[in-house]
Amino acid sequence: MDNMTPEAYQAYVRQKAPASPIVRDTALAFLTGGAICALGQVILNGFLSLGLEKTDAGTATSISLVFLAALATGAGLYTRLARFAGAGTLVPITGFANAVVSPALDFKSEGFITGTAVKMFTIAGPVIAFGTAASVVYGAVLMLLKNA
Repeated sequence: MDNMTPEAYQAYVRQKAPASPIVRDTALAFLTGGAICALGQVILNGFLSLGLEKTDAGTATSISLVFLAALATGAGLYTRLARFAGAGTLVPITGFANAVVSPALDFKSEGFITGTAVKMFTIAGPVIAFGTAASVVYGAVLMLLKNA
């Protein structure tokens, strides 16, 4: 193995690696992501039927999806679903809630401040920081274009 060419090594890896069930994985991700989105639509329709305005119903739906994803993460269900469905669980709002809650639970044994509070945004922190910075830049560009 030490004196293998890169091509020979790649051939060896392909031979030893298990076949990737890409069609199955893609189908599961598609169906799971679609099911999460369909659940969101059902929740939205429920809030609309209660008489909420569209923007308020959208906000309530987002809050509900974050709550449900956080609850499922805490119960260990979201991780099991992610192992089964893969990327389908990365639907933005539920995946984000999972990304915040999961490290917080993993580090709770280190205490509330040094564990849960510090580690809560380990994964989601950069998303929040860069998302906020991008929105400021986009807002400034939009404001300059409207005033021009």
